[in-house]
Amino acid sequence: MRIDFITLGCSKNLVDSEFLSKQLEHQGYEVYHDATRPCGKIIIINTCGFIGDAKEESINTILFFAKRKREKKIDQLFVMGCLSQRYRNELKAEIPEVDKFYGKFDFNNLLKDLGKKYIPDLRLERAVTTKHYAYVKIAEGCNRTCSYCAIPIITGKHKSRTMEDIISEVEQLTEKGVKEIQLIAQDLSFYGYDLYHQSKLAELIKRISDIKGVEWLRLHYTYPTQFPFDILPVMRERANICNYLDIALQHISNHILKLMRRSITAEETRQLLLRIREEVPDIHLRTTLLVGHPDETEDDFNELLDFVKEYQFERMGAFTYSHEEGTFAYKHYIDNIPFETKEIRLNKLMAEQQIISNRLNNNKIGKTFKVIIDRKSDEFYIGRTEYDSPEVDCEVLIKKGNKHLSIGNFYNIKITDAMDFDLYGELI
Repeated sequence: MRIDFITLGCSKNLVDSEFLSKQLEHQGYEVYHDATRPCGKIIIINTCGFIGDAKEESINTILFFAKRKREKKIDQLFVMGCLSQRYRNELKAEIPEVDKFYGKFDFNNLLKDLGKKYIPDLRLERAVTTKHYAYVKIAEGCNRTCSYCAIPIITGKHKSRTMEDIISEVEQLTEKGVKEIQLIAQDLSFYGYDLYHQSKLAELIKRISDIKGVEWLRLHYTYPTQFPFDILPVMRERANICNYLDIALQHISNHILKLMRRSITAEETRQLLLRIREEVPDIHLRTTLLVGHPDETEDDFNELLDFVKEYQFERMGAFTYSHEEGTFAYKHYIDNIPFETKEIRLNKLMAEQQIISNRLNNNKIGKTFKVIIDRKSDEFYIGRTEYDSPEVDCEVLIKKGNKHLSIGNFYNIKITDAMDFDLYGELI
């Protein structure tokens, strides 16, 4: 009765895995998530199908367990998520060892195929993989038409959840001890337009911040076009809403922004950033940038590099363009930037961000921050400030001493040293 769940890709996939895991646990299964050594007789893989590297990781994982099934080391192998939503028929033909493929929206049928029933009363309950923080998906899908992006192909149009539904889920999570809520969607900025005919993100975060037990609330994946400016005073005024905003800008060159179909200009992007930083002075911005889009010139890239130097993003990630079937770019553009050039540009961008991160981290030395403890190693307790999201941002390392720190609790930590992407501190 043991099931091993392997979740690949983003936090939105993790949420789906947690909901299905709860249903399975209620049916009597022992569910292990991302175990170091999966040894159950049933394996479920939740896949990512966004870009080339993610697809390759998903396929390699499926092939590994397909081999184990041929060797009779496992009994059943199920695959769900974005990759099988996008390539279900091809995967069926190529990897027959998989008992069944499910997409993004029919994975609860897996219960029926195991001879079990879906339990509607557990609709909002999850087997959270981390006890003190949880991701809450407030919408699914995307209405944007970015040239390079396969997400709308996979997820379809934007569909907001009702505020009442989201509030109920958060209340259930806090009752179980979750202290930090991470709001996620493909596009937070569009929340509410389909249900309420206007942006409702500001009202939603107000209502969530009022829930007893929500000590930190963090916003992920806002879109710069139609940005909901009314969230900024709420962020500034509510102590439990983190001064952190994830906003994917992708580029700054007007030439590339137009090719990307981002519906925003360089000047509008700069005005947006200026207003965000003016209205929430202590904010830490995380952005994502894309290099190597078709027809990106050296001048375009250098403009992007200068933009990163100028705006000094507290958190930044980047990836290279992937020519994805079905996208506007795949149909209308030639993937004419060599792989080596893409990699060089990516490395230059990240090298600059490393310098920026080191400088900004060193500015924190001597200051005291509220830190939540996520885990511990042999030598350190490892936590985060409100300016850091799990797994993708900086961590605070506190050397173990005579005082015991509990995972999931908050402590005042004085920063004593800094590295490029880590801070060191001591308990006050």
